[in-house]
Formats: sequence, C-alpha cells, structure tokens
Amino acid sequence: MALQVGIVGLPNVGKSTLFNALTAAKAEAANYPFCTIDPNVGVVAVPDPRLEKITQFIKPQSVIPTAFEFVDIAGLVAGAHKGEGLGNQFLSHIRQTDAIVHVVRCFDDPNIIHVSGSVDPLRDMEIINTELMLADLDSIEKRRQKIEKMAKNTTEKKLKLEFEAVRKIHEALQKGLPARSVQLDEFEAPFAKDFHLLSAKPVLYACNVKEDDFLKGGNEWVQSVQKRAAEEGNSAIIICSAMEAEIAQLPKEEQKEFLSSIGATEPGLNRLILEAYKLLGLQTYFTAGEKEVRAWTIHKGTKAPQAAAVIHTDFEKGFIKAECYHCEDLFTYKSESAVKEAGKYRIEGKEYLVKDGDILFFRFNV
Repeated sequence: MALQVGIVGLPNVGKSTLFNALTAAKAEAANYPFCTIDPNVGVVAVPDPRLEKITQFIKPQSVIPTAFEFVDIAGLVAGAHKGEGLGNQFLSHIRQTDAIVHVVRCFDDPNIIHVSGSVDPLRDMEIINTELMLADLDSIEKRRQKIEKMAKNTTEKKLKLEFEAVRKIHEALQKGLPARSVQLDEFEAPFAKDFHLLSAKPVLYACNVKEDDFLKGGNEWVQSVQKRAAEEGNSAIIICSAMEAEIAQLPKEEQKEFLSSIGATEPGLNRLILEAYKLLGLQTYFTAGEKEVRAWTIHKGTKAPQAAAVIHTDFEKGFIKAECYHCEDLFTYKSESAVKEAGKYRIEGKEYLVKDGDILFFRFNV
C-alpha cells in the first residue's frame, strides 16, 4: 500500500526542516521564500516496537517495516492557486497524496522572515486552506462545465451520479467550505475520490515551536491552532522541527540519551507519523517466518482476502484461508508452537476482519 502524505505551509514555517528530519533527506532549507523548487519525496518507516519484539521469538533473515512517503513542496502564498509565488505547479504534486500535514508557524524569531510580516497561525491556516479550496474550485468548475450538459441529456445513471457529486462539491466550495465537508451517498462518493481534491484530504496540523515551548507543551499560538483544528474535525500536534532535525543526525544511542535528558521516550516525529497513520484509519498486520518479519499497512475493517492482496493480488484471487494469531500471544507464550499449544492459533476464512497486530500466514491457490 503506497501511502503518501503531502507537507504544506507558508514559506519559512519549518516545512523543509521537518522533512529533512523525517527522511534524513537533504531538502534545501534556507531563510527565504521558495527555496524549495522541486518536490522532495522521502520514504519514512512507520515506527512500531512490536516489529522488533517479534524478532526476539522468530529469527528472520530480514526485517521490513511498513512505510509512508512524505512529499515536501515549496511554500505556498496567497494567490498560489493562480500561480502566485511558485504556487500552482506545486499544488499538482500533492493531488495524489492521501493526507496533508499542514505545518503552522507558532514561534517568533526576528532572524527568520515571515512572508506576511508577523506571526499569526490562524491567519496562516486560513491562507493555505483557502488556496487549497480555490485550486479545487477551479478544477471542479472545469469538470462541471464538461459534464453538466451531457448529464442533463442522458439516461446514463453513472454520468448523472458523477454530475450530482460535482454539483454538491462545487456549491460547497463556492460557499468557502472544503470538499471534505460535503455529504455524498455511497454511489456518489467513488466519483469524488477520482477528483483528487486537495480540500477533501484529512489534515494534521503540525504546530512548529521553539525548543522551550516544546518542552513546556506549547504556547498560546498552539492552543489557538488546536482549538481551530478541533472545530474543523481535524487534529493538531506540537513539534520542534529544528530540534527534531538535530536528533535525527545523532547516532541511535545518543538519540536515546538526548531524549532521556528532556524527559521523552521517543522523537516527536514518531508521534507525527503515527498521528498521520491514525488520521487515515490505518492499522498494521505482520507476516513472520525465517525469511523475513514484515509489517503491512491496511485500513481498519479490512477482511482477510483484501489484506492478503496487499502482499500480492494473487493471494486475494486464490484465497483459501488465513492462519492467524496475535503478536501479543507470541509475546506471552514466546514461540509459535507454544501459541498453538495454548489454543491461540486460529484458522480464519474470507469474512475475518483483520486486527491490528495480527500475525498472518495466507493459504491460497491460483
């Protein structure tokens, strides 16, 4: 499952510094707008301590975590949807992403220019959200113009359903409401997915603060962002991208020492990744054997054959059964044979809803 998260924000809010910390990539970070000219894509492992713990009892040749792709684009400004700054060309880079991390500046620093002249997170959020909606409005208006006449002059149900989805979204965007606020029925919703609308994507706000405010748990700016995010039905977390970038450069043992010194058990970036995971309604199952122990990403509520398809589509086509036990049972009984003796090893069929933390072995025939 190739999952992508786009990182957006105004210039100089700490986007590229955060991206560097996330991916250990070398996205250019400089104190002037539009320094990031090409989209940067980095693959980030989803932190999951269960994966390493499984290897204590099942010794594999390799360990493969599940991963996200983060896409960092140039800072957006008012008018980006119509090409202001370097705008529109970059919005296209995040249309295919599954979710958006919106980095919001919640710190003051006279040495770092703010594109709007002052720090005001709510204003900044409004600018970015408006630009995403205006880009969507332009896209959906073109779609409506293309199909409206055809939909009125046809009996084809599919075209009429698509037009109804377009009409509802268009009217919401005209009122300044994001596409995600539109209620579509089960027949209209699939069309909306194909539009790849920016304002339809779930949003995680990342409040970027100075180190002192991070250690204090935030500041007044962070509180205002959290309140607005809750009103939108989104969530917000606190990060210090500068500190995270420093942590990311340390050897693992030194990372642990540094985190311990500030009273933390893991980097803040882990929380950001897991919050993005949660935002998309995702969970993890494992496959485990002598060859490899591997994590796989699925949506909550996925049945066994569809979970198998994440490994290979043939697994779903020829699905027979899933041999299954939970990783917690492995941690308790210390071996697969002991899990079986305890009666915790199960055979599940096509209707089984895979649980987070399941260890699965699929039987199939094609």
